[in-house]
Amino acid sequence: IMGWVAVHGNNVDWSVVGPLYASGVCWTLIYDTLYAHQDKADDAKLGLKSTALTFGEEGTKPVLTALTGAAWGCWMMAGYNVGFGDVL
Repeated sequence: IMGWVAVHGNNVDWSVVGPLYASGVCWTLIYDTLYAHQDKADDAKLGLKSTALTFGEEGTKPVLTALTGAAWGCWMMAGYNVGFGDVL
């Protein structure tokens, strides 16, 4: 959001900035979960509630697949809304 305002002034186009923000949240959950799997034994010992423990062994792959699709879709939506042309 700050980058958009720095370039375009206070006129924030939420049809572009909103999907970019959402994709950033999805991407953060993706890499945080991947790294959390490396420490899940320690997280369990300490009683931490990491995404790796929350999603579990069987649930992680479908959740990460869905988050990746959501991030990709948000990037495509932001690009289309900013005027980069037809994506599909």
